[in-house]
Amino acid sequence: MRILALDIGGTAIKSAIANEKGEISELKEHDTNAKNGGPYVVERALEIARGYQDFECIGISTTGQVDPKEGSIVYANENVPQYSGMQVKRIFEQEFQKLTCVENDVNCAAIGETHYGAGKDFQDMLCVTYGTGVGGAIMIKRQIYGGSKGLAGEFGHIITHPNGKECGCGQHGCYEQYASTTALVREARKIDPKFYNGRIIFEEWEKGNVAIRMVVDDWINEIVFGLVTLIHIFNPNGLVLGGGILSEPYIEKEINKRIYKRVMQSYSDFKIVKAQLKNTAGLLGASVIAFKHKIGMYDPFDR
Repeated sequence: MRILALDIGGTAIKSAIANEKGEISELKEHDTNAKNGGPYVVERALEIARGYQDFECIGISTTGQVDPKEGSIVYANENVPQYSGMQVKRIFEQEFQKLTCVENDVNCAAIGETHYGAGKDFQDMLCVTYGTGVGGAIMIKRQIYGGSKGLAGEFGHIITHPNGKECGCGQHGCYEQYASTTALVREARKIDPKFYNGRIIFEEWEKGNVAIRMVVDDWINEIVFGLVTLIHIFNPNGLVLGGGILSEPYIEKEINKRIYKRVMQSYSDFKIVKAQLKNTAGLLGASVIAFKHKIGMYDPFDR
């Protein structure tokens, strides 16, 4: 089956033709230009989709909180203005007259990793991504757990520092204000404004910059604090960690070194692995959802 898969992110819109075997072809990437707002982004995605032919259904992975039944955006932050409320499923189905499924990007990545990547051996898994914010997805018995409205997994907004830094969600002390790549960059730039991304920070780390090494170590502790809480809540047998900066070997080693010291012994039977599918995880997850829905095996609330 030819499935058109789209992955709408704040920076780029990735697109491809996928099939039920997890094979991808015609992979493309375009700038989102998200600051132009939600209506522009959806029209941009439609324009990209018009460049593909002979597909049977559409799977869309997207930033923001998604109502998977309605295929609409429940909430999106200021990274994509005016995206909240967009009826993405309805718009695409009217345009193409094809079944369209829409799901949150981290949920799609988790589904992709479960079927084709790092999560293949896990029954109960958490997927946590570290980037501009912190995203999460919950897999129970290899199915997404979405909660009462399909919105579960907002790990970035668990409170790790009561009365801490203000977050865009309106709360204070959220996990992503301390454990995201954005948080790492913010602290590194207090040392020198030139440390404006993770790559530059770790280049300096490798040079032995003591101040930067302290910032990185404090940031890794913040990652661990949140993960320990999640482990004690969900008791998973696997955690798949994603985000470009997690490719740094030191981060993976230190998370594994520190986390088992903080988790109760009775909860310690879990494994932490890095996401494998990189920039195709969302596309593959979206294609799995669309394929299962197309053949009558998927209900967005039967999870």
